[in-house]
Amino acid sequence: MSEHAARKETANVVWSGSWVAERLGVELVGDGKPDGDRELRDLLGLALRRNPKRAHLLVSNVLGKHVPQKPSVVYGAGFELGRRVRELLGDAEAHRAVVLGYAETATGLGHAVADGLGVAPYLHSTRRPVEGVERAGGFEESHSHATSHLLLPEDPNLLAGGCGPTDADAYADAPLVLVDDEFSTGNTVLNTIRALHERYPRSRYVVVALVDMRSSADHGRLTEFAAEIGARVDLVARSSGTVALPEGVLEKGQALVAAHEGAGSAGRRAAVDQGHRPCTRVDIQWPAGVPDGGRHGFTPAHRAALEPVLPAMAARIAASLGDARRVLILGFEELMYAPLRLGTALEDHTDAEVRYSTTTRSPVLAVDDPGYAIRSRLVFPAHDNPADGPGDRYAYNVAGAGFDAVVVTVDSTADTPELHAPDGLLAQLSAHTDHVLLAVVPSYVPSGLPSYVSERQEPPMLPEPLRGPAFSSYAPDEVGWLLQDLSDTELEAPTEEREEAIQSGGAHYAESLPVEYQPSAQYQSLFKAALDLSAARVARAVGTVTETVLAERAPRPVLVSLARAGTPVGVLMRRWARHRHGLDLPHYAVSIVRGRGIDANALRWLAAHHDPADVVFVDGWTGKGAITRELSAALAEFDGFNPEIAVLADPGGCVRTYGTREDFLIPSACLNSTVSGLISRTVLRSDLVGPDDFHGAKFYRELADTDVSGHFLDTVADHFDEVVDAVDAEVKELLAADRAPTWEGWAAVERISEEYGIDDVNLVKPGVGETTRVLLRRVPWKILAKRGAGADLEHIRLLAEQRGVPVEEVDELPYTCVGLIHPKYTRGATGADGKAVESK
Repeated sequence: MSEHAARKETANVVWSGSWVAERLGVELVGDGKPDGDRELRDLLGLALRRNPKRAHLLVSNVLGKHVPQKPSVVYGAGFELGRRVRELLGDAEAHRAVVLGYAETATGLGHAVADGLGVAPYLHSTRRPVEGVERAGGFEESHSHATSHLLLPEDPNLLAGGCGPTDADAYADAPLVLVDDEFSTGNTVLNTIRALHERYPRSRYVVVALVDMRSSADHGRLTEFAAEIGARVDLVARSSGTVALPEGVLEKGQALVAAHEGAGSAGRRAAVDQGHRPCTRVDIQWPAGVPDGGRHGFTPAHRAALEPVLPAMAARIAASLGDARRVLILGFEELMYAPLRLGTALEDHTDAEVRYSTTTRSPVLAVDDPGYAIRSRLVFPAHDNPADGPGDRYAYNVAGAGFDAVVVTVDSTADTPELHAPDGLLAQLSAHTDHVLLAVVPSYVPSGLPSYVSERQEPPMLPEPLRGPAFSSYAPDEVGWLLQDLSDTELEAPTEEREEAIQSGGAHYAESLPVEYQPSAQYQSLFKAALDLSAARVARAVGTVTETVLAERAPRPVLVSLARAGTPVGVLMRRWARHRHGLDLPHYAVSIVRGRGIDANALRWLAAHHDPADVVFVDGWTGKGAITRELSAALAEFDGFNPEIAVLADPGGCVRTYGTREDFLIPSACLNSTVSGLISRTVLRSDLVGPDDFHGAKFYRELADTDVSGHFLDTVADHFDEVVDAVDAEVKELLAADRAPTWEGWAAVERISEEYGIDDVNLVKPGVGETTRVLLRRVPWKILAKRGAGADLEHIRLLAEQRGVPVEEVDELPYTCVGLIHPKYTRGATGADGKAVESK
């Protein structure tokens, strides 16, 4: 929105400073330029506050603090100032500059100025101490309600003139750009420069403000101060003028505040009736690694990571707004930039009227008069455990403003019981709007802090596990899924497109899903025949691995299956323990992704609810051992968890705890979701899975008619009694044997890769289970079958025939079969034709 348009919007209305001007004789005087007085009145209104040093308050209409304004206008005001600073400094110096904003009112303005510069790192002062972060300085603000400012950069070189240890020389003597909403006496800026210059001397400073309101007496102080410290100090302001204050204005203002505060109880904190409308939490999926603001520094790299995901975050907010036509994005004290940018993105995404403002710790008198800048106020308790103790906080010009929805945006440190209390901010808002939404941005914890500091900065609470029948066709006690439900998200991509993207490096396999395979009648018959043939064999392996776990790992283990191939095995192990020993073992399913690791939030949840030492990870089978290695590496960062996996079949010789080392057909490998509770493979994509989210998956409810998950479990469990003796004998033998991993499978994979000219071992999938996956999900090149293999390969041969893939019989293969993914796949490649499996 242009400045002209913003000015036009406020034309022909009462000036929001007239009430104070008429009663106290306060006057805004422009700098003598044409329309100077009018420009100041467009930018500023007046209000009164209880302050022993300055009773009047200049209330900005474009700052986004006390007065709801279009986010684009607020952001544009700061961004344009940043462009002017860049022109002043020149490109070379702009590339070396550092921007410092003032808490709390100018944290968002300063960040927008840094964006306008385009290449500058940003830091803002803070009143929130963070244990473990060394103070790089501090200063006092003489007229503010809360005076002490801390400087807590993560990078100690930032204020010294660098963006990192290697940049210290290149950024020596970098210009420092200081941003505040107004430049009045100049005391705050002088205090800052003096404190920083003693510690980090430099030759140039630039002061930036929306308005320069110094008196004539104060104009010379900046020049004198610059000469005193031997540095150049420039000033860039959008508008300038002075505040004409008659004699005795402080005492008159204090008396006026006292009279109006004593006239009634309006604006005081009060609990809201418990029947207030509930708050809707919106998962905006803030990008991992991007700070919530500039408290510890915000670099150009952070800016580059944030910009492309803003539209998707705005879309998630818009999806929760319903038919709201007038929406307020309400930030939180120092957290101004994140909600501001969400607001600008929301403006682009919706036709609704969007406004932006933030809460504050500053008490201001509210007077419901069109000539007064603060017409209403909501009072609520502080909700971020402030270092200076509990106290009141305020939201101005929200009550009575006609907002259909308010999107409260806080960092996770401020998502506390006080926020949700009957007298808290959310409850107060619910009395004045139809919809209250809550968006939480993860509080940034600087790297390198002592572990006890990170532990004290607790992340948001994780949800409880998903359970059937709401998520999966399994009974609710069979498994709890530590996943988020992405069922309504379109994730499927054609096999050929996925393969090309994966092999070209353009996508990770976990960022999309293959189109779910619909088995033909012939294939369904083959599955049932295979199940009838191998059910007793599977039951014996289930019993063997479960008894081994009970004997060696824990008397009451917590089963944690690796979704989804491990989940049917985990359910069967749980059934065996209950059937044989009367044990009701907990069972959860978690996601692990090759190359990305295990779901850290799922481990957090497990550690909070169980002893990590009792956790036993469960999978279906081993191939070459890639997931075994992945789990071991991932768990190195977490205390207490045992990285050993218990599997049904270990043909690759990769684990110590197994039901068998034979490579045989496990019928659950024949199908995808329809034998795994109708759950998809897990998904990990940054725009869907945020830093405090579980990995995702889909529940294919629409495939219920073809679901054989329960049939598979029941058929295998029906054979438990007949295999008990064989299991006992086998377990006794195994417990006395040397079961150290041989990694025979890995050696075979390396040999096959070399023999067939395949550079990437991840394209070699050994074993019946992995080969089945290749034929169902990937673009296969050829199948290697152990000569003489019989019934275990009937489904492999059928799938290969349907896909037009050759099957080669080979000798000296430690597996029953090996699937080879096309090593140089594009949609024009020769070999496998990439056609989807036919359903006949």
